[in-house]
Amino acid sequence: MWILLTLMAAFMQSWRNAFQSRLSKEVKVAGVTLARFLWAGPIALVYLSGLYTWHNPGIPTFNTAFIGFVLGASALQILATALMVQLFKLQNFAVGAGLAKSEAIVAAILGVLFFGTHLSPLGWAGVIIGAVAVFLMSSKQGLKQLSFKTVCLGLASGTSFALTSLWVREASLCLDVPFPYSAAWVLLFVISIQTLALISYLVLKDLDTLKALWHRPKLTLLTSTTSCIGSIGWFSAMSLQAVPYVKTLGQVEIFFTLLIAVFWLKDKVQIKDALGLVLIAIAAVMVMWS
Repeated sequence: MWILLTLMAAFMQSWRNAFQSRLSKEVKVAGVTLARFLWAGPIALVYLSGLYTWHNPGIPTFNTAFIGFVLGASALQILATALMVQLFKLQNFAVGAGLAKSEAIVAAILGVLFFGTHLSPLGWAGVIIGAVAVFLMSSKQGLKQLSFKTVCLGLASGTSFALTSLWVREASLCLDVPFPYSAAWVLLFVISIQTLALISYLVLKDLDTLKALWHRPKLTLLTSTTSCIGSIGWFSAMSLQAVPYVKTLGQVEIFFTLLIAVFWLKDKVQIKDALGLVLIAIAAVMVMWS
């Protein structure tokens, strides 16, 4: 089940990134970040209501630990998304999304250090190959002329996404309801907090960005919908399996990303970039096999 959920999440996330990449050409970073959550809340509520219509296991107890993990995950996912949008502005879509996928590598390392996950020598080899791939893709003119800013943005985005995932799993484990209800509750809380925070910020600081989203309803709705469906997959998979395993398998998103970049966004992906994407996928498989 967690494998199928992860594959669904990876496919939907690749499309969400594509829609965000296109939206970033016309809307500021905060607006593109909000587009990910704006209509996702109602979709998450409908999903949770549907689960309770099918079967009602009761309302869970929301303890202090749950609230802490949810607040932390909400804040870091906003930061991670904003950093990824900045990556889209520095590189093309495929490269930006690929750099953000350092998330899987960071999740494996943090899992080993703080969450009791064990990596064999094969797993560590995968981590090293993935790191090389990230550096390879961050340079427009090869490894000898690395873009330090792009590397930092990519690693910061990946780290923020990784911590978000780890805290989402911990939040779901705090609830006294079975799968998939625990994941659905976490999803609804996280998206609601993020939406309220970003709308409040834009109302106070940048109304023009809100208006820009209002004038692009189709692209905003597509971004929110694919984001929410992808999050349902990620949150559910992570409630069943440890984050490093989910995120490494989720690297299949890289191939979806490359196809979308070439055939839909008409981006030109260099051989070096394609090699980097393939290396990250190989790293993911090695970590999974470990």
